[in-house]
Amino acid sequence: MFTGIVTDLGRVRRIRKGAPAELTVATQFDMARIAIGASIACSGACLTVIAVEEGGFTVQASAETLARTTIGAWAEGTPVNLEQSLRLGDELGGHLVSGHVDGLARIVERRPEAESVRFSFEAPEALMRFIAPKGSVTLDGVSLTVNEVAGIRFGVNIIPHTLACTNFDAARPGTQMNLEIDMIARYVARLLSAAAPARLDPTS
Repeated sequence: MFTGIVTDLGRVRRIRKGAPAELTVATQFDMARIAIGASIACSGACLTVIAVEEGGFTVQASAETLARTTIGAWAEGTPVNLEQSLRLGDELGGHLVSGHVDGLARIVERRPEAESVRFSFEAPEALMRFIAPKGSVTLDGVSLTVNEVAGIRFGVNIIPHTLACTNFDAARPGTQMNLEIDMIARYVARLLSAAAPARLDPTS
């Protein structure tokens, strides 16, 4: 589990393609505190550490992960939002995040708004029912509050601190980001679906 609070902006150091692919990410994390088998959210995707080295760690990404996230398009130097897994007693500064990417959201607009920057995204239609104004979403591992929703679009506001400490600073229209919907919204929708009365078959 994670909180969507990015604690380091790493960069891809090297990539070994294959099944699975191996990606080494440079980071400021204390490598002495990163265990083999640890889970780290890499731009929103929960990946398992298989090796550590000075100033970096290596994770594996399956074909499924490469196909469903932005990881398949990463190259050396790609910025990566990093968060170590939540421990009991840690502050829950964002919201509960599983690190399981539901789909890709594409930036359609970026514009200044006072001291912040407003981003508008397009998301898969099937996921929009889980996104609500003032609700939470995770984009590339960043916990954000939704400002508005219209059709298949939604907007978020990025404050200067978040802009400086994440890959949002370099994000432009056309950029895709890993989207995870709010865990609570997912289960509420499931419960409502299960509780809905069965419809009568008009042909019977």
